[in-house]
Amino acid sequence: MPEKEIAIEEDDLQYEEEILRNPYSVKCWMRYIECKLTGPVHALNLVYERALKELPGSYKLWYAYLKQRRKQVKRRCLTDPAFEEVNNCHERALVFMHKMPRIWLDYCQFLMDQCKISRTRRTFDRALRALPITQHYRIWPLYLRFVRSHSVPETAVRVYRRYLKLSPENAEEYIEYLRSVDRLDEAASRLAAIVNQDDFVSKEGKSNYQLWQELCTLLSHNPNSVHSLDSAAIIRGGLTRFTDQRGKLWCALAEYHARSGHFEKARDVYEEAIQTVTTVRDFTQVFDNYAQFEENVIAAKMETVSEMGKEKDDDLDLELRLARFEQLMERRPLLLNGVLLRQNPHNIHEWHKRVQLYQDKPREIINTYTEAVQTVDPAKATGKPHSLWVSFAKFYEDNGQIEDARAILQRATLVKYTHVDDLALVWCQFGEMELRHENYDEALAILRKATAVPARKAEYFDASEPVQNRLYKSLRVWSMLADLEESLGTFKSTKAVYDRIIDLHIATPQIIINYALFLEEHNYFEESFKAYERGIALFRWPNVYDIWSTYLSKFIARYGGKKLERARDLFEQALDGCPRKFAKNIFLLYAKLEEEHGLARHAMALYERATQAVEPGEQYEMFNIYIKRAAEIYGVTHTRSIYERAIELLSDEQSREMCVRFADMECKLGEIDRARAVYSYCSQICDPRLTSGFWQTWRDFEVRHGNEDTLREMLRVKRSVQAKYNTQGTFLVSQRLRAEGGAASDDAREPADEMQALEQRAAVVAAEAEKDKPQMKEKILFVRSDASRTELAELTLQANPDEINIGDEDSEEEMEPDEVQLEQKSIPASVFSGLGDD
Repeated sequence: MPEKEIAIEEDDLQYEEEILRNPYSVKCWMRYIECKLTGPVHALNLVYERALKELPGSYKLWYAYLKQRRKQVKRRCLTDPAFEEVNNCHERALVFMHKMPRIWLDYCQFLMDQCKISRTRRTFDRALRALPITQHYRIWPLYLRFVRSHSVPETAVRVYRRYLKLSPENAEEYIEYLRSVDRLDEAASRLAAIVNQDDFVSKEGKSNYQLWQELCTLLSHNPNSVHSLDSAAIIRGGLTRFTDQRGKLWCALAEYHARSGHFEKARDVYEEAIQTVTTVRDFTQVFDNYAQFEENVIAAKMETVSEMGKEKDDDLDLELRLARFEQLMERRPLLLNGVLLRQNPHNIHEWHKRVQLYQDKPREIINTYTEAVQTVDPAKATGKPHSLWVSFAKFYEDNGQIEDARAILQRATLVKYTHVDDLALVWCQFGEMELRHENYDEALAILRKATAVPARKAEYFDASEPVQNRLYKSLRVWSMLADLEESLGTFKSTKAVYDRIIDLHIATPQIIINYALFLEEHNYFEESFKAYERGIALFRWPNVYDIWSTYLSKFIARYGGKKLERARDLFEQALDGCPRKFAKNIFLLYAKLEEEHGLARHAMALYERATQAVEPGEQYEMFNIYIKRAAEIYGVTHTRSIYERAIELLSDEQSREMCVRFADMECKLGEIDRARAVYSYCSQICDPRLTSGFWQTWRDFEVRHGNEDTLREMLRVKRSVQAKYNTQGTFLVSQRLRAEGGAASDDAREPADEMQALEQRAAVVAAEAEKDKPQMKEKILFVRSDASRTELAELTLQANPDEINIGDEDSEEEMEPDEVQLEQKSIPASVFSGLGDD
């Protein structure tokens, strides 16, 4: 630095003296610099230069000095010589500070601001050479931003290549830059390289498939820009690598060929795709793109024809393309069906659907059926595999080729099905086909062959044996054979078939009933009863109920009362172990037999047993029948014990109805006291708040047949019953909640628990009961027993201020009517024993 005169001011003396004493102290120099910050720029720079001359290795001084120099030229023109002076100052600093990345970064940024591209690039390179590799990560971001900010792709590519040698994990950033500068060939190569690296981890969080998808998109959209890679081979490789995204990859491959101008290749790719995809989603993607491709080709062709003029070849080509497009749209259901069959080639329903799609195309239908029966494995089939064979034979039959249909069904009987029922259905269809063509002997022969005992017997459910060895125990085939024997065979052959079914233990209750009815039709009554007996021995309750019901009905219809003891034994045998659910009808049938052909007391005993043997829900109905029959046979008075028994056994609700009916009967018989006793007994199970109908009935009874004493007794009983229910808080609350539908008041406070809720409800009901207590009057008018009818009528018309008013249920004090209506009847003359009136 040239020598200059130093102008020292008076305020600088103390700093100068301190520097003279401590010329190598950074603190002294920094205090001196702080003092000069507000002074002239050249004086400040001079102090910095003096300090750095004494302390050239001080990072703190160099950093502050360079920062101050950059600040001084910040607002000047870039062509100002002061910029070059600051650059030289940085160069001098780097002589000592070449290991400090901050100095390099500030210098490079300063050069970038001056737009000195080459000098900035060389400075970056010098920084990378000077700094250790562990500090390069601080330089590269600024260096990359510098090369990206200028449109010099070759320089940027070379810089990025050097950068990726240090940080290969940032390849995505390089690929993005290459795509931005339209260097797609190298971008594709780099992208393919990282896709093939199994250990590559994307910094953007992309999966390997997403990177592959980007590669396929890049290749398919830019076929003319990528030459270093085999794009078609790469996309096809993705088809085997990413099987769940085949639709997109097929579309990308077809788009690659279409953008390359190879339209026929693109069409071949689409055709291959729709014939190989295995999911509906992939098929939909490929088919939609295929249709769009054909539309675009047709639109482009029409546009070209309209611009260039029509020619004959152009018209033919356009018609061909339109026909091809229409055929594609018509093939869609068939192609979709093919996709579903590739998913599951053992789907029976889809094979039938495919046949329907080939309607009016016999050759295609035959090929489809042939392929289906060869492809479907019965063990893996979804649906009924025998239906393919049956439909195949039916197709031949409908077209008049009966021999071919027989051959198909004959082959179908040899297939190894998993269920015996499938083979049985094939044989049945075989027989029905012969019946449709009136080959009755052939049909019988086919079913007899199907039911023949094989050389090796096997149990019906033994899955280890083939179904052909288990077919002889199939009830379906035997049932059809029995029907045919009944229609076409002899009595002896039909009976042999039914006996064979029973011997094989495969009969059902319906088979037994059919066998017995068949014997009955041919007047073999005892044989039919034996068939019933054999069926009863085979089955247990509840399956045997239908057999017993039919057997007993037929026996009674046949013999009536001729074999009464035998019929009784049969009924007792049927009732032995009979569940309650089925006992009712048998008891009624038994009782009817006794009424018509036996003894009445036996019938009554059966009704009595029935009330105990049936289900609780049927007891009420049974008691009603019992009472009705007893009244018809023995008279009404004989039903009293039955009523008492019913009231004892039935539930409260049903007992209440029985009591009302019992009391009504006694009332009709003139037994008023008995009726009143029944009402009194029934009142113990009738809560006044829930059974108001009963109390109204009793009140009406007392009004018609009682007096004031009996009415008061009824009111007393009602109060006592109400008090009893009031004391049973839990029962009362549950009954009230049931009556009110379990709905609580909206403004009621929610109880803490169930017991608190019970206490609250009980308190409310007790308060209501207290309000409902009757208020006794001072005087009560009684009806005089010695008064004449005229006086009684006059008394009833007089207004009594102290009378008891009997009104609605809300108040018991108003329950007495305002006017007592007394019935008047004429007294028979025999009562007076010949005496005249007074």
